[in-house]
Amino acid sequence: MTDAAAKYDENRAKEQADKKKSKDEDNVLRRKPELRPVSAWGERSVQLTPWDVLHVLGRATALSSRGAARGLAEHWGALKYSQALTGDTGSFMKLSAEGKVTADHYKALQSSELGIGFGLVAAQRVLAQRYPDRVVSIVPGDTTLRAGWSPRGIYRPQFFAELWKPGEPSLALPIACKGNHSNATHSYGQLASASAHVETVHIGPWNETPALIFSTELPPDGHVIVYALCAEGRGGWLSKPHAGGGGLDVRLSDANHFPEIRLPAEGDKPPSSVTGYHVTPERYEWFGQVLARTAAAGLTAFAGDGEATTQYLTERQGKKRFTGFAHAAAGSVQDADHLLFGIRFVGTDHVFRLNRTRVEAFSGVAKDLFDLLAAGQVEQYRREIYERRSAWPSNSWDGRWDGPVSVHQDGTVLAMRLLR
Repeated sequence: MTDAAAKYDENRAKEQADKKKSKDEDNVLRRKPELRPVSAWGERSVQLTPWDVLHVLGRATALSSRGAARGLAEHWGALKYSQALTGDTGSFMKLSAEGKVTADHYKALQSSELGIGFGLVAAQRVLAQRYPDRVVSIVPGDTTLRAGWSPRGIYRPQFFAELWKPGEPSLALPIACKGNHSNATHSYGQLASASAHVETVHIGPWNETPALIFSTELPPDGHVIVYALCAEGRGGWLSKPHAGGGGLDVRLSDANHFPEIRLPAEGDKPPSSVTGYHVTPERYEWFGQVLARTAAAGLTAFAGDGEATTQYLTERQGKKRFTGFAHAAAGSVQDADHLLFGIRFVGTDHVFRLNRTRVEAFSGVAKDLFDLLAAGQVEQYRREIYERRSAWPSNSWDGRWDGPVSVHQDGTVLAMRLLR
């Protein structure tokens, strides 16, 4: 990856020269040092369905700002890939014939978004294996950081993984995911770029924050390949909220932290800093609250309830986008419920056509858990989730629903079926 990083910096320097950037501006990006390949599962294969990937992608982008028609532009954005992936039992996943003929203009979007889906699925599986006593929550990086820092033109990770257990400090680590339709050489370049994104966040001591970066290769001929690197470190641990402060159920307002990472002093030299996001010890409890409440916002947004979502977001995080009337034709509306695998889920649905066939998609949260989130009870929601983390159904087909169903450990569901 070293050669790829050098090539990336060279091209970046040329681009900045073309844009007449200042000669004093540093053309060499800071990158996460000592990255190494992720080792997981040994020789064993891990079962994965296209619905898992779409479910993860849909959850990951539920809070993003991708268009005016929120419910269609972002809530259901993952569904455009419902026929892009294929593979049968015993085989590896790959692009379908339809996925391969995507017009050039949309290939970058396809590889980017599917790169997020596959990268985050891999992150969840790796972290669950390493920390079996923890629940893994994926939280959008941009939305999280906006609660404490004003938007600036600096790199940032796309996501955070929070590994939590009720009553214990959480572990938070930045994640960057990319994707391409090319080859390994291109993936190495993407990993070099991704390492610069995760390096902009330090949680705790300098250079001790663990991180994960991914590049997903979606070749026209061949199977999907996910390249993964990790950084180890003693950082990333957040103190548990104090009971006297109300914990995770307290509504937050925007904070205003200066975007700098404090470097340790060297010898007689005074301490220095670099641009970035530094979660120092006095910010641990606050950052843990932001992560948990942003994750809760993603859950209620995935279920289509804008009113429930607003209580978890600050102004800079996009609270206003979920305020006010939403029509089912232009936005996601929480007005549907279904019994799947014997569990009552509430959420929102969408009917669309695939090659003249009408398809129904439903996304939601288990009703008892959604009721807790709608009432602002994040602490109780997390206690319930932790106790039930191994009890969710693992089947990918519900005969009564008559279609594929994906249920995740956070109590969310994505289900699809043909309408005859």
